[in-house]
Amino acid sequence: MTHDANTNPAVDSHPVVDTGPAVDTDPVVRTDPAADSHPVVRTGPVVYTDPTVYTDPTVYINPILNADWSDPDVVRVGDDFYLTASSFGRAPGLPLLHSRDLVNWTLVGHALERLEPAVGFRTPRHDCGVWAPALRHHDDRFWIFWGDPDQGIFQINAPQIRGPWTRPHLVKAGKGLIDPCPLWDEETGEAYLVHAWAKSRSGVKNRLTGHRMHPHGTELLDEGKLIVDGDRIPGWFTLEGPKLYRHDGWFWILAPAGGVETGWQGALRSRGFFGPYEERIVLEQKDTQVNGPHQGGWVRTPSGEDWFLHFQQKGAYGRVVHLQPMSWGTDGWPVIGNEGAPVAVHRKPDLPPQPPAAPATDDDFPGGRFGRQWSWTANPQDSWATQHSGDGLRLTCVRSADAHDLRRLPNVLTQRLPGTPSVVEVELKLHSEEPGARAGLAVLGDAFSWIGLQRGADGAVHLVHRFAEGVAEQERDADHPRIAREGRVRVRLRIEIGAGARCCFSYDLGEGPRPSGPVFAATPWRWVGALLGLFALAPVGSGHAGAATFTNFRIDPLPPVAPE
Repeated sequence: MTHDANTNPAVDSHPVVDTGPAVDTDPVVRTDPAADSHPVVRTGPVVYTDPTVYTDPTVYINPILNADWSDPDVVRVGDDFYLTASSFGRAPGLPLLHSRDLVNWTLVGHALERLEPAVGFRTPRHDCGVWAPALRHHDDRFWIFWGDPDQGIFQINAPQIRGPWTRPHLVKAGKGLIDPCPLWDEETGEAYLVHAWAKSRSGVKNRLTGHRMHPHGTELLDEGKLIVDGDRIPGWFTLEGPKLYRHDGWFWILAPAGGVETGWQGALRSRGFFGPYEERIVLEQKDTQVNGPHQGGWVRTPSGEDWFLHFQQKGAYGRVVHLQPMSWGTDGWPVIGNEGAPVAVHRKPDLPPQPPAAPATDDDFPGGRFGRQWSWTANPQDSWATQHSGDGLRLTCVRSADAHDLRRLPNVLTQRLPGTPSVVEVELKLHSEEPGARAGLAVLGDAFSWIGLQRGADGAVHLVHRFAEGVAEQERDADHPRIAREGRVRVRLRIEIGAGARCCFSYDLGEGPRPSGPVFAATPWRWVGALLGLFALAPVGSGHAGAATFTNFRIDPLPPVAPE
């Protein structure tokens, strides 16, 4: 069912509905590194048709995680590497990824089952919740600290990466306390914590505050001291996301500045935790295509190699993750990437070879259970999804006064938008006689669009396709509703996601695929990339409104476009 990009009728015969800014990621060709006589390092506008054309197993291509794994942090325990990322208002939150080579990652679970306080996240708060977590391993336990900009600094811990994780503990209450990172200093036996500030809540930004911390990680032992004032560093602004380390007798803070879109990675060092600190820019875009390469974590392999993981903001795709080589210069400062510029291609870390792997996307929903790649847009209720003996995700048609606006609904099951051109498909069956009951497949962001089935007031089942711009308060038709032939309550839904996150919708009611509506330009929320979503809804009323079953969810890459 895959259409060639130049012949897709949904593209050729319909106008584009541009709902916001989109990033163009059209791929082009890269040459074989084996032809080079120098080490494999690419930094400039080096592009390619398809990463699989690279047959050299000794190199990797950035981004290593090509979806919205925002604000990554990483830690090594033995031969294993673990990564977590911001999850904002979705549940479960705090995704946990595992790798043996820093290149191939799988999603192994979540550390946060529900957001706290539970009552505060019964409805979507897309840009709130879990911001910029720090992942550490200390005293034979995993620790995650994060900032909720409306509540304060939280901490959870567990004996194993898969848990059980403790319930969130509020280490310090306060508005605008974000991006915390702990350090248990083996040299002094002291524990510390550094955090940044969100001006939207506190009126303060561009500053880092340091605290002494109880070794148990349960409380801070002082009121905090300003240890870095970004306003006093010429040209620096929006200093945030600090990660705290000890190295070579120095306290190190690796922190981004300059803003998400076009910022840089800074390094700051001091002989004492409370300063004074000197600073240096250690990673920036330079002449590459990687805008704003910053905010992430440093990790060392068993053989002593150093690596740095960071994000790149890519519009609707969110914040994708890059891996950079890291070393220490003769002056004692870190050197990241290729002399401070992000690499596009590089030799892999000196670690045992691993098979290709990536976080799962496809799902057959065995027994009605959904995979780890899915999360709700708010704290879930048990009644939203029903387990059963067969396959397929069975979602209850939840009654809501906000059925006209998916952005307000807590019962949308989501996963990340793929960062490369892809085709998303799922089969849907509607089990409801309730007028107005509906279910579908959505692209969800500040603007949204969805396609699916709805029971009409006339009793017939309609194929509907709707959307809403970012400024709109409710959805409207993207195409004329179509009545399914009598008795037909099953449909195959399809979204082709092209360059720039432009989405072409189509469907198959048993008569072959048909395009629907104009091209939809996916948009992010303020800090969160666009999401794919499954949902089932019904208007306000009494009694059970029925259900919908989703089966055979697939995301497949589009074939590369040959260069001209």
